[in-house]
Amino acid sequence: MTAKNTICLWYEGAALDAAKFYAATFPDSMVGTVHRAPGDYPAGQRGDILMVEFTVMGIPCLGLNGGSAFKHNESFSFQVATNDQAETDRLWSAIVDNDGQESACGWCKDKWGVSWQITPRALMAAVTDPDPAAARRAFEAMMEMKKIDIATIEAAQRG
Repeated sequence: MTAKNTICLWYEGAALDAAKFYAATFPDSMVGTVHRAPGDYPAGQRGDILMVEFTVMGIPCLGLNGGSAFKHNESFSFQVATNDQAETDRLWSAIVDNDGQESACGWCKDKWGVSWQITPRALMAAVTDPDPAAARRAFEAMMEMKKIDIATIEAAQRG
């Protein structure tokens, strides 16, 4: 591990599976070194996969198979800026259709409980429009969505 700052994600024995999924799903992602436990620990035994170094869209991460003591929640999420509806649909489906869970306003969870914001750049542009009425219309449209529909957001922005 060479990064000064690394995101550590806690898993219940599935760090390698999660890392492989992220590497197959997101660009600029990869699985790095797999570390095995040098001795027994509360959630496992000597030789079990303890940690997995991986990268998600260029961000260094460490998956720790720490057991069931802690669960992921929405206070941490990866926000993925997408360029178009096809990319939005592909990433959303990859997460949700792989035993994930839909949420509101472009948020979803993968099957390990990690939260993702699949956020089209067009959405950010719309809800930060310098025209407050246009921004409000786009925001209100977003509030009704799970997966973001760019055409609907842009239509709301235009009024």
